[in-house]
Amino acid sequence: MNIKLLLASLTVVAVMSCKSEKKIEKNVNESVVVAQNDPFFKISLAQWSLNEAIRNGEMSPMDFAEKAREMGFEGIEYVSQLYTPLMETYSSDQVALDSILPILKSKSEAFNVDNVLIMVDAEGNLAAANEQERNQAVEDHKKWIDAAAYLGCHAIRVNLIGAPDEEVWKNSAIDGLGKLSDYGATKNIEVIVENHGGFSSNAKLLMQVINTIDKSNCGTLPDFGNFCMKRENGAQWDGACLEEYPRYQGIEEMMPKALAVSAKTYNFDQNGNETSMDFSKILQLVKDAGYQGYIGVEYEGNNLTAEQGIIKTKELLLTAAQNLN
Repeated sequence: MNIKLLLASLTVVAVMSCKSEKKIEKNVNESVVVAQNDPFFKISLAQWSLNEAIRNGEMSPMDFAEKAREMGFEGIEYVSQLYTPLMETYSSDQVALDSILPILKSKSEAFNVDNVLIMVDAEGNLAAANEQERNQAVEDHKKWIDAAAYLGCHAIRVNLIGAPDEEVWKNSAIDGLGKLSDYGATKNIEVIVENHGGFSSNAKLLMQVINTIDKSNCGTLPDFGNFCMKRENGAQWDGACLEEYPRYQGIEEMMPKALAVSAKTYNFDQNGNETSMDFSKILQLVKDAGYQGYIGVEYEGNNLTAEQGIIKTKELLLTAAQNLN
């Protein structure tokens, strides 16, 4: 009888000990979670980071979702021009999209990534001084709004290129972007403008356009780079930069209407920091604006492979996010 009581007592002690260990383990895990705060944003991969591999045939743009998931991303940002060569093999853009989009959607579902947005290029100048040209650009952009709606994206990113005169550009941009935003609203799609050269990189001027349009689905996509307003020989994309808008000021001015954000990187130092900008300072501006959406990784450097640069950019975002107020 005494032996039975002894065994029962030992069993109770053992059970209590196990419960205690579990409780301690749970508390340890909780402390780790607190020490490593989740970022206030989610991270997507901009397809442009892989543009060289896609354009030289090393990678199919149709495999984008799979590649992004392989690299640990939960969202993807398409680039329209990377599908142009494939689309040109079809009889029309609409036939091409009717064939391509179902595959892209199926793959995004299979690899469990969110379709975030489509960056639209080479579909005409939405801020063209000529009204007929401007209206045609609006029409040519509409198919990408339809595509974004089909894929479940929340937005398309557009370029606001056009008239060389500042005041003419401003008025033309208000008209063209406003018309496209009206169409976007019918599909529940946001139309967002990136600082992407010329007048669009003048954040103050761009915000005058956005605020004048004053539509809930018309906003900005602040890019951490791309604040060059004037290049050598009047070039739009290439050539030495002659005049640049203040980076941090520009991001801060664009953030109140930001519906997406792009983390551009070029080069990194030995500690993993971007050499031309302060990521912690930029992310503090983004956080202070109340932004909680996706931040897209867009590596454009030459010293690393695309994959290495993408991973370093992602790591920098996560590291910098830990140092914010």
